[in-house]
Amino acid sequence: MYHRFNEQKYPSTNIKLEVFKKQVEEITKSGLKIISFDEFKNIIDQKSFAKKSILLTIDDGFLSFYENGWPIFKENKIPFILFINTKNVGSHGYMDWEQLKEISKFKFAKIGNHSHSHEYLLNMKKNEIIDDIKMSIKILKKNLNIEPDVFSYPFGEYDVDLMKIVENFGFEYAFGQHSGVINFSSNNYELPRFPINEKYGDINRFKSVINFLPFPYEKIVPENKYLTANQNPPDVKITFFKNLINIKNMNCYSNEEDKWEKSNINFINDNEINIKLRGKFITERGRINCSLMDKSGKWRWFGIQYVLEEN
Repeated sequence: MYHRFNEQKYPSTNIKLEVFKKQVEEITKSGLKIISFDEFKNIIDQKSFAKKSILLTIDDGFLSFYENGWPIFKENKIPFILFINTKNVGSHGYMDWEQLKEISKFKFAKIGNHSHSHEYLLNMKKNEIIDDIKMSIKILKKNLNIEPDVFSYPFGEYDVDLMKIVENFGFEYAFGQHSGVINFSSNNYELPRFPINEKYGDINRFKSVINFLPFPYEKIVPENKYLTANQNPPDVKITFFKNLINIKNMNCYSNEEDKWEKSNINFINDNEINIKLRGKFITERGRINCSLMDKSGKWRWFGIQYVLEEN
């Protein structure tokens, strides 16, 4: 997941062009293929995960993508999904409709929906969320004559109710901002992505990211990723598929009390664990990342992102 290109004023959402070019070279060198949305859709629908692929997504529609990133994507016909929040189109620092029309004409480019307002949707009432998404659908239809079937949650924040709203609008897939490798066990409405920026986009980390293996799980409790005050910290239980992966050597790290530290894992049995957090999540979002070195010597990885109730 990318946002800005060569806007070094915003390092938390920016990628430098020379670094991005090296990342594309690294994907090519690794033998992996950058796939189009149609190829992604076929893989997900058919659950044909035998061969690993890379999907590139870009959120928000910043002008720096058009000015700096788009020429590279266009020249090399690099497939991508561009998620647009319609309220900001044409505003300072964002692409306008003519630029988006230009991009949407290319088959390797897919425009996705990123809400209208790009507000913290979980802080809004249900009818306000519905109106917001309905507005984005109407505006995209009017200006680009498209009705995207893929959605990206603003800030990667969602709960079970928002997932249902997105599904009821007819979207087939929705992406968050929790890290992980999409696999046969992934929920189509909470698909993971690795955020790539100046801090988490250096070439060594990028090599690791594109080489991560999926870490499939059957169920995570609590299912809802939105935590009220009395649910924080959550009592996290993860159930894995029986006899699929030996989880005994897995490790998890979490950011409760605003400190990234190794989580306390209690192995309930051969396919279930309980994560005991040391304290509450106190930052904007709570995160747990789990990894396991596979017998092939590569790392399996998945992440969980929690959203905290406003005080």
